[in-house]
Amino acid sequence: MRELIHIATHRREVLIDVTASVRAIVARSGIRNGLVSVYAQGATAAIMIQENWDDSVGLDVIHLLQKIIPKGVWLHDRQDGNGDAHLKAGLVGPSQTIPLIDGRLGLSQWQNIFLCEFDGPREQRTIVCTVLADD
Repeated sequence: MRELIHIATHRREVLIDVTASVRAIVARSGIRNGLVSVYAQGATAAIMIQENWDDSVGLDVIHLLQKIIPKGVWLHDRQDGNGDAHLKAGLVGPSQTIPLIDGRLGLSQWQNIFLCEFDGPREQRTIVCTVLADD
């Protein structure tokens, strides 16, 4: 089963929790055991599994990436000024695979799934969520 999640982003760099949307897709699938693939379309966005306890972790992720991949110093910036966003998205990666166990995402209590926006704001980001059964 495959569904798309569409999200508008409102800042240049932000982590947006998409766990509830993925859980809803899993519930609609009726699949109990297997894998869930969460994939961000676009070369300047990524998917990350990270702590969900408070927003400081997401802000720390953004600040770390801003320090190691600063804006405005890359060859690609000559084209459209977002060379850093491409590098950040490539470093984090476009997808995550989560085990599906007895109808539930195999995340720990402190893990959630985040869309990482590195080149916003965007009217629409698309996430492809694919649920695959074991059998």
